[in-house]
Amino acid sequence: MNNSIKQNLSPLWQQARRYFLGQAASVSLGAMALQCLENNSADAAKINPAIGLPELPHHSPTAKNVIFLTQSGGPSQIELFDDKPGLKEWAGKELPESVRQGQRLTTMTANQKQLIMPARTKFDQYGESGASLGEWLPYLSKVADDLCFVKSMVTDQINHAPAMTKFLTGHHLAGRPSLGAWSSYGLGSENRDMPDYLVLISQMKRPSDQPLYEHYWGSGFLPSRYQGVKLRNARDPVLYLKDPAGMPREIRRSMLDGIAELNQKRLELTGDPEIETRISQYEMAWRMQSSVPEMTDLSDEPESTFELYGPDSRRPGTYAANCIMARKLIERGVRFVQLIHPDWDHHSRLSSWCVARCRDTDQASAALVTDLKQRGLLDETLVLWGGEFGRSVAGQGKWDSPEGGRDHHPRCFTMWMAGGGTQPGLTYGATDDFSYNVAENPVHVRDLHATILHLLGIDHARFTYRNQGLDFKLTGVEESRMVHEILKNHPG
Repeated sequence: MNNSIKQNLSPLWQQARRYFLGQAASVSLGAMALQCLENNSADAAKINPAIGLPELPHHSPTAKNVIFLTQSGGPSQIELFDDKPGLKEWAGKELPESVRQGQRLTTMTANQKQLIMPARTKFDQYGESGASLGEWLPYLSKVADDLCFVKSMVTDQINHAPAMTKFLTGHHLAGRPSLGAWSSYGLGSENRDMPDYLVLISQMKRPSDQPLYEHYWGSGFLPSRYQGVKLRNARDPVLYLKDPAGMPREIRRSMLDGIAELNQKRLELTGDPEIETRISQYEMAWRMQSSVPEMTDLSDEPESTFELYGPDSRRPGTYAANCIMARKLIERGVRFVQLIHPDWDHHSRLSSWCVARCRDTDQASAALVTDLKQRGLLDETLVLWGGEFGRSVAGQGKWDSPEGGRDHHPRCFTMWMAGGGTQPGLTYGATDDFSYNVAENPVHVRDLHATILHLLGIDHARFTYRNQGLDFKLTGVEESRMVHEILKNHPG
């Protein structure tokens, strides 16, 4: 059809086109597209953002909130938690093949001999539970009886980005919802003036080698309102939250009402769940104009709080200051708070850099547990500490040099938990004599996720979201188990 004919028939052409796409029979492309949108957003449509899905919780939760102290880079379990005194006899000797069993190495150490480097720290046992901790964690040792150590964590990813993605989203490829986003989607939040899920990243004295990708706290295929909101370590924790100078609040409110009305009309026409997100986020931003400044202001904290969390807690943006803020957020009903502390990737100078990271985090982590306990919040708050994998028993570089470090090791690492229905004073799982393989009670990352959801009152097998015709779960399609043995009232 030439252009002149098209122009002459333009009104009729457009009318027929619109009719075919949107108003013809029930099999029209427009109806099919709308049905696809409705299917993809079916779960989102039936949820009350304030209280989450109506069918949740599946059972009585023991944890009401979560604080996830994420240590990015892979802390060394050999120096911090997994005491292996027998390694001294193996110092400088090659790791037996019967132990390594052909496991994959990174390209950084694949071409060097796997010479054993014993722990650079001394260990002792602490509390009535007798938990073993390295000397670089003097404050954590004081709260050992409040902690539940899992020494048999396992992942199947050996490099940082896929391992951290798996650790936080359940899959090694980007695009899935994060643990916090699943929590926000399922349970919502009691605080209508703050997002359900907030992220605080430590301000470091030196730049970290590992980037922190936003999909670590993203919403994946869930509506974007469930993604984590990152609070900046700056004068304005959330950009563009303040009104322009000279704008009265009533004018801003009138503008938002007008925008909401337009968005609502568009939502009714298209059924697009992202428009619903846009409406709710405009309203959230309005309320956050009042709630965020108060929430991020630590000037009202008593002197005893700063003494408990240590001198770094007076400096905004530090891990210690973020721990105090995490407690404040939990007190005000925020469901999921994630702290991220980078720079645990110690391929060299482990004795210097690992000590520095422990100094950053040890006192504040222990203080957070103590503070929550003193305020009566620990029983209902699940605190988690850990990174994406552990470190190898073989030294990287010269094993007997101060420059020596450790490469990535996914086959065993340690995490600790506190509160939220976990068993205090428990050490669960064990590794072999080389801290190379799990010897007792392996806990895969997906088992950890199933357990966290259980503590929040959610059955991971029944907690799904339909996307592109599939029912997705945080724990995926592979077998996963809830680790009953670490629960506070477990009979075993």
